[in-house]
Amino acid sequence: MSHLDQVAVITGGSTGIGFSIAEELIRKGAKRVYITGRTEKTLNEAQEKLGEKALTIVSDVSKLSDVEKIKGIIEEEGYSLDMIFANAGIAEKNTFGQTTPEEFDRTFNINVKGVFFTVQTLMGLLKNEGNIVLTGSIVGNKGMPNLSLYNASKAAVRSFARSWASDLKERKIRVNSISPGMTYTPIMKNGLKMDDAELTALKEFAVSAVPAARIAAPEEIARAAVFLSSRDASYINGIEFTIDGGYSQI
Repeated sequence: MSHLDQVAVITGGSTGIGFSIAEELIRKGAKRVYITGRTEKTLNEAQEKLGEKALTIVSDVSKLSDVEKIKGIIEEEGYSLDMIFANAGIAEKNTFGQTTPEEFDRTFNINVKGVFFTVQTLMGLLKNEGNIVLTGSIVGNKGMPNLSLYNASKAAVRSFARSWASDLKERKIRVNSISPGMTYTPIMKNGLKMDDAELTALKEFAVSAVPAARIAAPEEIARAAVFLSSRDASYINGIEFTIDGGYSQI
């Protein structure tokens, strides 16, 4: 079991990729997995599915006081961290030329500020030779229309992985980012506001545009993230691990 008796925190861990990361870590022997999210009901549902090795924390990573709360709860339990998965994020469409400051702040406060201060705040609890995995997106390298805020925020996340791999060299902490492609998660409906017809169209597009000929499942992305946090990835550092079925490669 590659993560036997290890301790991890996953922001945005109640659904989608974050929840699947939690499942995979527990399956691989983790003794404590902290998952955070903004909605208590969704967190409670995740807790029931994950069992006693998980602990849920209601937290909005755009609020520094909430990030400090995560740190305080981990300290109260007496744990240090083996892994930080900075996964919390939102995806909302914006129209360039009509985008409001409020839209800008909402995306960047969660996707950029939230990632930065989550990792910085929890760094003191992370063991030397620990691991940090950031959730980016292939859109950080593409100019997807009507998503310029989301695209740019994920480009920043990818840059954090490069920078922190250098900053944390002396502590031998590895920092990597994952960049999923089209993945079926609640963010498609809740964030991008895709209806059933749009989801069907996206699935049909994936069949023709993606060499794998389909959209990814969250657990496929999670397995890659967990691999990066394992000893099997001991010489992988500062990279962007693209998991998109080959979409961005052709």
